[in-house]
Amino acid sequence: MAHRLMKTALIGALALAAQGAFAQAAADRPAKALTSREVTSMLTGKGYTKVHDVKFEHGVWTADARSGDGKDVDVRIDPVTGRVYGDQTTSKLSEADIRAALSTGGYSNVHDLKFEDGLWKADAEQRGGQKVDLHVDPEDGHVVSVDND
Repeated sequence: MAHRLMKTALIGALALAAQGAFAQAAADRPAKALTSREVTSMLTGKGYTKVHDVKFEHGVWTADARSGDGKDVDVRIDPVTGRVYGDQTTSKLSEADIRAALSTGGYSNVHDLKFEDGLWKADAEQRGGQKVDLHVDPEDGHVVSVDND
């Protein structure tokens, strides 16, 4: 009886470990990127009209559109989350905040940091010395895109 209980407990523990490993593997896979059709549909759903020139450039989607108040705008879209960054957006984070976020994210030699077109842009080095161009979210400091320099 004790042997049977130990066997059942061991099987349960292995099943739990396998489930955890599967969940971790799913979390390690990159998220599915939005397609140009999905970007256009999402922008229309958010009230933009006359959406055109949807392109994937430098790690982000870009588009020209007309906002709900009738203004022509250039927007950038996070390719995974779909967050829209308008060219008239202001940053909630300061330059120092962005530098700190990049530093804690493992980037070094951050330079040419500027806020334009709704996103922070920077040149930096990843761990290992690879030079990259970055787009950084102005609200929470997460890296939206990494483009090899």
